[in-house]
Amino acid sequence: MMEAVLHIAMIALTLVFAIMAAELKDMMKAVLAFMCANITMAAIFYLLGAPYLSVFQLLVYAGAVTILLLATIHAGEERGD
Repeated sequence: MMEAVLHIAMIALTLVFAIMAAELKDMMKAVLAFMCANITMAAIFYLLGAPYLSVFQLLVYAGAVTILLLATIHAGEERGD
Protein backbone atom coordinates (compact mmCIF):
# COMPACT_ATOMS: atom_id res chain seq x y z
CA MET A 1 0.00 0.00 0.00
CA MET A 2 2.75 2.44 0.96
CA GLU A 3 4.67 1.59 -2.20
CA ALA A 4 1.66 2.43 -4.37
CA VAL A 5 1.30 5.81 -2.67
CA LEU A 6 4.99 6.51 -3.33
CA HIS A 7 4.60 5.60 -7.01
CA ILE A 8 1.56 7.83 -7.41
CA ALA A 9 3.34 10.71 -5.67
CA MET A 10 6.37 10.35 -7.95
CA ILE A 11 4.17 10.25 -11.04
CA ALA A 12 2.32 13.37 -9.90
CA LEU A 13 5.61 15.16 -9.24
CA THR A 14 6.91 14.19 -12.68
CA LEU A 15 3.76 15.53 -14.30
CA VAL A 16 4.00 18.80 -12.38
CA PHE A 17 7.60 19.32 -13.49
CA ALA A 18 6.79 18.39 -17.10
CA ILE A 19 3.90 20.86 -17.24
CA MET A 20 6.12 23.53 -15.68
CA ALA A 21 8.78 22.86 -18.33
CA ALA A 22 6.24 23.38 -21.09
CA GLU A 23 4.50 26.43 -19.61
CA LEU A 24 7.29 28.55 -18.09
CA LYS A 25 8.28 31.63 -20.09
CA ASP A 26 11.81 31.87 -18.70
CA MET A 27 13.92 29.36 -20.64
CA MET A 28 16.39 28.77 -17.82
CA LYS A 29 13.60 27.84 -15.39
CA ALA A 30 11.95 25.67 -18.06
CA VAL A 31 15.17 23.71 -18.62
CA LEU A 32 15.60 23.22 -14.87
CA ALA A 33 12.00 21.97 -14.61
CA PHE A 34 12.78 19.59 -17.52
CA MET A 35 15.79 18.32 -15.61
CA CYS A 36 13.72 17.78 -12.46
CA ALA A 37 11.09 15.89 -14.47
CA ASN A 38 13.80 13.59 -15.81
CA ILE A 39 15.28 13.03 -12.36
CA THR A 40 11.90 12.06 -10.92
CA MET A 41 11.29 9.81 -13.93
CA ALA A 42 14.61 8.09 -13.23
CA ALA A 43 13.50 7.58 -9.63
CA ILE A 44 10.29 5.97 -10.90
CA PHE A 45 12.28 3.60 -13.10
CA TYR A 46 14.45 2.66 -10.14
CA LEU A 47 11.42 2.03 -7.94
CA LEU A 48 9.96 -0.21 -10.65
CA GLY A 49 13.10 -2.34 -10.63
CA ALA A 50 14.94 -1.03 -13.71
CA PRO A 51 18.20 0.38 -12.33
CA TYR A 52 20.03 0.39 -15.70
CA LEU A 53 17.22 2.34 -17.34
CA SER A 54 17.27 4.72 -14.39
CA VAL A 55 21.00 5.37 -14.82
CA PHE A 56 20.54 5.84 -18.58
CA GLN A 57 17.74 8.35 -17.92
CA LEU A 58 19.95 10.29 -15.51
CA LEU A 59 23.02 10.30 -17.73
CA VAL A 60 21.41 11.07 -21.07
CA TYR A 61 18.33 13.15 -20.39
CA ALA A 62 18.92 14.73 -16.98
CA GLY A 63 22.62 15.15 -17.76
CA ALA A 64 23.64 15.50 -21.39
CA VAL A 65 20.44 16.92 -22.89
CA THR A 66 20.05 19.43 -20.07
CA ILE A 67 23.66 20.59 -20.47
CA LEU A 68 23.15 20.99 -24.24
CA LEU A 69 20.01 23.05 -23.68
CA LEU A 70 21.75 25.25 -21.10
CA ALA A 71 24.73 25.76 -23.43
CA THR A 72 22.37 26.75 -26.24
CA ILE A 73 20.60 29.27 -24.02
CA HIS A 74 23.93 30.69 -22.88
CA ALA A 75 25.25 30.97 -26.47
CA GLY A 76 22.07 32.77 -27.54
CA GLU A 77 22.41 35.29 -24.72
CA GLU A 78 25.99 36.14 -25.71
CA ARG A 79 24.95 37.13 -29.23
CA GLY A 80 22.04 39.14 -27.94
CA ASP A 81 19.37 37.04 -29.69
